[in-house]
Amino acid sequence: MSTFHDMHAGPDGVVSLNVTLHGHQLLDTPMLNKGSAFTEEERRDLGLLGLLPPHVATMDEQLTRTYENYRQKTSDLERYVFLTSLQDRNEVLFYRLLQLHTAEMMPIVYTPIVGAASQHYSHIYRRPRGLYIGYPNADRIEEMLRNTPYPEEVRVIVVTDGERILGLGDLGIGGMGIPIGKLSLYTVCAGIHPATTLPIILDVGTNNRELLDDPLYLGWRHERVRGAAYDAFIEQFVVAVTRVFPNVILQWEDFAKQNASTLLDRYRNRLCTFNDDIQGTGAVTVSGLLAATNVAGVPLHQQRMVMLGAGSSVHGISDQLVAAMCDEGATPAEARSMIWLVDSRGLVHAGRTDLGDEPFKVAYAQPANCMDGWNRTESGPVTLAEIVHNVRPGILIGAAAQPGAFSESLICDMASHVERPIIFPISNPTSKSEAIPADLLAWTDGRALIATGSPYAPVPFGDTLVTIGQCNNVFIFPGVGLGVLASGARRVTDSMFAAAARALSELSPARQDPTASLYPALEDVRAAARHVALAVGLEAQRVGVAELCTPVDLAHRVDQLMWEPRYAHIRRG
Repeated sequence: MSTFHDMHAGPDGVVSLNVTLHGHQLLDTPMLNKGSAFTEEERRDLGLLGLLPPHVATMDEQLTRTYENYRQKTSDLERYVFLTSLQDRNEVLFYRLLQLHTAEMMPIVYTPIVGAASQHYSHIYRRPRGLYIGYPNADRIEEMLRNTPYPEEVRVIVVTDGERILGLGDLGIGGMGIPIGKLSLYTVCAGIHPATTLPIILDVGTNNRELLDDPLYLGWRHERVRGAAYDAFIEQFVVAVTRVFPNVILQWEDFAKQNASTLLDRYRNRLCTFNDDIQGTGAVTVSGLLAATNVAGVPLHQQRMVMLGAGSSVHGISDQLVAAMCDEGATPAEARSMIWLVDSRGLVHAGRTDLGDEPFKVAYAQPANCMDGWNRTESGPVTLAEIVHNVRPGILIGAAAQPGAFSESLICDMASHVERPIIFPISNPTSKSEAIPADLLAWTDGRALIATGSPYAPVPFGDTLVTIGQCNNVFIFPGVGLGVLASGARRVTDSMFAAAARALSELSPARQDPTASLYPALEDVRAAARHVALAVGLEAQRVGVAELCTPVDLAHRVDQLMWEPRYAHIRRG
């Protein structure tokens, strides 16, 4: 079969593609299958006569039929299965449907419903997609990579080992739902051609006893490989990727915190790679905070911040916050002093003896005597409520997957010290959110500036309908990938994510209307991805990881890469 690089538009704007497949082979190839939309000419030339109903449907007719069937499903999990089945049958139609119904369907194909789908992966499995690279086959990784449908096309890989899926923990082989969902968003949001994307699960076992005892579990039935053996397996994987796909972007996704930052640090200078949980979450959160502080009228570097959680996402948020505060004139030490981290053992401070093996926490630890003179109401370990009461933060972020952790009394206390409290309960999925937006508005008399990790409907408050922005990485990582591809960047730097955060913040509706969302509407995500891509591409040139070109040329490259889901005219070649 010819590659997708052979696609070309004729004088009428119709894209043509030469293929060697015919008949059922073509109908069974999701990237090429048009179903009832194959023309009479294509049916004759491609061996499809008699294999399809006689009516030649338009895409609009197919969309009407498909959306009608989608609306008949009675649960979100059924809707997820329906959409993934469509993706496995007709990818162009799948992406066009998502493009038309982005706000409605993105929560289905990704968070929060992808969490439930990942939990039930082995029970709702239909067809394979991507690569399943198991530890027992470590010596054949390169062979597996070359088994992908379009190895010469691959430009973006999302890989996970399934150990820390959203806020749900170790889901083993079920983690495959995350790379599949992420790469769908690369296409919907940034127009990255789906044939150039590859989801991968590294199956190194699972410690989830429920999965190991499940007779339908599809993964390797073994406890997780750890230590030197794990490191060697990852090294074999990276070496194979650089051989087979030397120009690929590799995105690490949903690795446990003990591996996430280690893998990023180990490989960030060996290939074009980033960790979305660390860098993407950091950038999208800082983008919302820049918009919120603009509304509040108090710049970021003058805000005290308390963050519940100290995992990969908070690591990324903290680093991006420091960079943003330094842009406003603070020193790195001054910036770090404004950040108060709370982990499972309480406040992170230099007096603790358990921080030695976690460099991130050491770097952000408050002084050992930081609690001297605090007004405490309870004995024993210091509580989150006591930290908020004594620190008096203007910003409160939840990333610990502790539902209800932001209680009414805590929020009321915060609001008594701050005119416009900025509160981001960003844990996913919805069931793990630290607070509900309606409660946050009620407890702060409508003064809170809120963003959440999962989608929430607008909240009525008095005579106003307050739109709740979603602090969703989808506003960052597709644009970053697009910018990297368009610029030809050889590496992904932290400064490129900082540029992405600033670019996204510029698009915040709240800058014009304080009751509006801190983030763009999901319907505008494609325009946001383009805006982010341009900023990322320019920053890549500035730091010397991409060849120089004019902004006009960069914009042209970005636009050329943004694929539209339209049927090609398919010819026998």
